Amino acid sequence: MMKDLFSLEGRVALVTGGSRGIGRMIAQGFLEQGARVYITARKAPACDQAAEELSGTGPCVSLPHDLSTLDGCRALTDEFLARETSLDILVNNAGAAWGAPFEEFPEAGWDKVMTLNVKSPFFLTQMLHGALKAAASAARPAKVVNIASIDGIRINPWETYSYQASKAGMIHLTRRMAARLIRDHIAVSGIAPGAFASEMNKAARDQADAVASMVPARRIGRDEDMAGAAVFLASRAGDYVVGDTLAVDGGVAYCSLPAI
Repeated sequence: MMKDLFSLEGRVALVTGGSRGIGRMIAQGFLEQGARVYITARKAPACDQAAEELSGTGPCVSLPHDLSTLDGCRALTDEFLARETSLDILVNNAGAAWGAPFEEFPEAGWDKVMTLNVKSPFFLTQMLHGALKAAASAARPAKVVNIASIDGIRINPWETYSYQASKAGMIHLTRRMAARLIRDHIAVSGIAPGAFASEMNKAARDQADAVASMVPARRIGRDEDMAGAAVFLASRAGDYVVGDTLAVDGGVAYCSLPAI
């Protein structure tokens, strides 16, 4: 049993925001463990290219859609269900950020972030509920993994009001969804990433050494750190994790910085 604990052989996964950054790290990890992976992203050329590159590891299909609207979530659901009858793993990763001074923070920056980071993951999961139930059993639960952020656990120095509120909301929404969906043998959990190099986290990408000096582990996250956490939650190894959000951040959220 132990040798198959982290296997995803025979499972179907859908990763939103899967063309780059954390979503791509997760998709890569799932493919390496044997899953068939669908990725979605707003920009079709980038999504198609990422799927083509990831297909060198395993079967990866591009389903580009804009999830900032419920129509986009429905279109993704319809296209996925035209190809598959069930879904073992849903990763709600697509997200947005917005920064502006308190006095100037715009409604557009509030609505865009809260919609994509909180509203869309909820309704996409609702739309795919039937497919998740079709894959789920007491012996092998289906999985929903919500990608939050350590900024939902503790505040950061930047005036990203809607982003931090949305990620705190996602952590609590994960708990509420988990309490309901476990009745259908669907285990909902979350990941709160710290500093990983990505388009959204340009500081970690472009100033890795400076960012690493502020992390207790003294480094930024690597691709395998994120992939490993996601594979754990998605696989048999994580079947008994229900409602929790795992901080994958080198100790930023919960540890004080060690002395140099």
